[in-house]
Amino acid sequence: MTEETKQTPGKEAPKYTIGSAGSTLKEGLVGTLKGINEIEAEIVTLARDTVNTTLSATGSVATEGMNVTKDVLKGALAATQEVGTDIAVTTKSVAKGVIMGASDVGTDLMTAARMTIKGAMTGAAETGADVGTVARRTIEGILEATKEIGGNVEEVAKVVTEGAIETAGGIGESTVKTVKELAVGIVEGIKEVIGAALPKPRSGEESKK
Repeated sequence: MTEETKQTPGKEAPKYTIGSAGSTLKEGLVGTLKGINEIEAEIVTLARDTVNTTLSATGSVATEGMNVTKDVLKGALAATQEVGTDIAVTTKSVAKGVIMGASDVGTDLMTAARMTIKGAMTGAAETGADVGTVARRTIEGILEATKEIGGNVEEVAKVVTEGAIETAGGIGESTVKTVKELAVGIVEGIKEVIGAALPKPRSGEESKK
């Protein structure tokens, strides 16, 4: 029989003892989770290198950026559907890689963010993927990449929200409602986290008023 943990008032609870079945599951989960992280990192790198190379070759981010972004994301969605994996994981990682790849070649972050959300949603509609899911995960990937490269997350969040709603308008009325709720919800949540972690320098001035 496995040991039962007992907690005595005023004393620190002993470490929980995991039985053989629990240990087996834990090891399997740790391996799986590590594998997922490695896969996501590989997708980010692949998307980043693809966008970097393609945009460098075209020499014109302004005219080709949107086409390249949509093409890369459509390729990712097609691959996901063919293999039968979760589009949520793939979409977020590809979006993150796209932003980083565009940044590598000097693309304006706001422009890259808008291109990415528009390209992702248009590509999703054209391939029959769930536009709402793709939009949500793309926004997450964009904002995560923005944070990592030191960009203004709040400003980018505003741009991608506007871009998502604008793009949804060309896809269908029902999509507008879905995407608006998803986009605004995610952005507001992220802004709250940012506000708590990084208080604005002007807060001291405001407190004097």
